[in-house]
Amino acid sequence: MTIHDANKAAFQSYRQALYDFDIDALKAVTTDLFITDATVHLAHPFETLDGPEGLINDALLPLQRAMPDLERRDTLVMAGRSPLGTDWVGCCGYYTGTFDKPFLDIPPSGHQASLRFHEFYRFEDGKVTEFQALWDIPELMMQAGAWPMAPSLGREWHVPGPATQDGLSIGPHDEARSHASWQLVSNMLAGLGNFSEGGVEAMGLEKFWHPKFSWYGPAGIGTARGIEGFRNWHQIPFLSGMPDRVGTLGKGNLFGDGDFVGFTAWPGMHMTLDGDGFLGIPPVNKRITMRSLDFWRCENGLIRENWVLVDLLDVYHQIGVDVLARMREFNKARR
Repeated sequence: MTIHDANKAAFQSYRQALYDFDIDALKAVTTDLFITDATVHLAHPFETLDGPEGLINDALLPLQRAMPDLERRDTLVMAGRSPLGTDWVGCCGYYTGTFDKPFLDIPPSGHQASLRFHEFYRFEDGKVTEFQALWDIPELMMQAGAWPMAPSLGREWHVPGPATQDGLSIGPHDEARSHASWQLVSNMLAGLGNFSEGGVEAMGLEKFWHPKFSWYGPAGIGTARGIEGFRNWHQIPFLSGMPDRVGTLGKGNLFGDGDFVGFTAWPGMHMTLDGDGFLGIPPVNKRITMRSLDFWRCENGLIRENWVLVDLLDVYHQIGVDVLARMREFNKARR
């Protein structure tokens, strides 16, 4: 068993406690899995929490109070080592339950709801020392009919897990296969940096993306299908609004596990919000950062699927727009 297989195995009881949402079991396995002073980062408005205890008390328990029958469903669990020499477990999935009470003042729908997550856990000597995660809070607003910002250009739906249905059974860590996947995604990301030299054509997406690839973006941007969909519904609006964007690939953590690749950094990009504006935001000429946590699935030497979460509430927060406050104003007349 490799260290990456061992880290995934150590993580299993934590996932099970969240699937059952047994609070006593969750507290016990969290105490066992995390070091006491682990760094815990979560999406806006949670930000940096007070260790694993803060994750439970300030985020997970409020979510469970809003959805009393809360459970966690993972669609992908992968592990690997980044070029920075750090070992990670990455998880993709969603929390679900009956949305019965408000969460972050989002009005309950009374129906089953889902909240996508991308979570990354840095392991040292079998313990979690750092947690970086995004929850797709705008998705929950949309399900409640309470999203107060611009509509998505892409398709909004319940984003699926891997088409191959093997995200939870990747198998023993295969270093050669994992490295090949890592190299493919690394080359693709390097190609994206050629935009300044020759526009979208210079990126050479056709060399990396499968003709039927799916790009599963966050709520507020939505899903895009194929290169044309990706360019129309995300890439062109994104680059038109922030043409000087610079990723932190060399400072972030990109790692492979079989056909899957994950990337985490806090934050993942730096840019100026100017150009043509973005998501209905006017060109405010404001320097911002962006948190983006990503997963890819490779197939026969091409990228077939890409799951992307972006902390859009944090983007708005950096330019002085409180989306949650706007939502409360938006729903004053709601009973």
